[in-house]
Amino acid sequence: MEYFQGRSGETLELIRALVEHETPSGNPELASRLSRFLADLCQELGATVELIESPAWGPHLLARFSFGNSEGAKQILIIGHIDTVWQEGTLARKPFRIEDGKGYGPGIFDMKSSVAYAIQAIRAIRELGRGPRRPVSVLLTTDEERGSVTSRAIVEAEASRAVAALVLEPPLPGGRVKTQRKGVGRFEVFAYGRAAHAGVDPQSGVSAIEEMAYQILNLHQMTDYRRGTTVNVGVVKGGTLSNVVAAEARAVVDLRFVTMKDGEEAEEKIRSLQPVLKGARIEVSGGINRPPLERGPHIVALYEKARLLAAELGFDLPEGATGGWSDGCFTAAMGVPTLDGLGVDGAGAHAENEHIIIGDIPRRAALLVRLLETL
Repeated sequence: MEYFQGRSGETLELIRALVEHETPSGNPELASRLSRFLADLCQELGATVELIESPAWGPHLLARFSFGNSEGAKQILIIGHIDTVWQEGTLARKPFRIEDGKGYGPGIFDMKSSVAYAIQAIRAIRELGRGPRRPVSVLLTTDEERGSVTSRAIVEAEASRAVAALVLEPPLPGGRVKTQRKGVGRFEVFAYGRAAHAGVDPQSGVSAIEEMAYQILNLHQMTDYRRGTTVNVGVVKGGTLSNVVAAEARAVVDLRFVTMKDGEEAEEKIRSLQPVLKGARIEVSGGINRPPLERGPHIVALYEKARLLAAELGFDLPEGATGGWSDGCFTAAMGVPTLDGLGVDGAGAHAENEHIIIGDIPRRAALLVRLLETL
């Protein structure tokens, strides 16, 4: 840990450089600049670098590090992303700054500080002559904030060759790593009725909006907080004019679940919705698009290893669960031991107060080095 404490200024300058490369999701030109900047850094550290083109998002960076005695062994996969939710120009009103032991700037917590410390961890291994037993691949994607549209296949391909996946997403409050994430489903429910004049002949119509109101109640009744399953109707649209009995209505539904079994059961219920009103019709599209990160034995074993390594370094490493997803959901669903939330402690992801706790950087970097050495 002393190595990183002695180089805190160098690490902060790298964090500044990453933050000052604005990379809003969906801007391939800006993403490309940062991908190439990081590719140069990785090459300087001895990596074999591949920029995987993604025209709509910018190139994903895959850097492979070999440490001499690791040929033929399964790799350790480090996963991060360089895209952020902040639009170009945000930096002008929210510049990088350090204040009261905290670092501020767009994307600093989610997750440019973590990308920076991972690079510094590899640098430490090189400079100190520490030798991981396995090759290490660092995958930094450009579309995670939009659902890993093009990078999911890359994540899964690299995970298939990995003994473990270490995910640099921000931790939970208090620096807790994430050993459980909910899976996600997205559905669209369509209600079809029959239009009629609302003043002259309303009884001949069938209101799709009334039908949808019943279905919204049915959907929300599927929520089971005890099991961690939630169903939320977040968007509702329907009808044309106030004097017309609505012929169509549409609802967008978010499903979250702890286990794949729970998710599949909820999906079946959503797909089995039946109309309440005579003459109405229901259609459902969509489905589960993100598996959960289930807290199974392979997840717990990796967490316990990290917790013991952290204790050797002199700090606690608590764990927790979250309802949001990450690329770690993909690797965990493949049976790959996955440890998520290894990012620098802080708060305010996607929020105006986004920041990191600078004193946590040496701890996280030292832990990553020890994980790479011992896995």
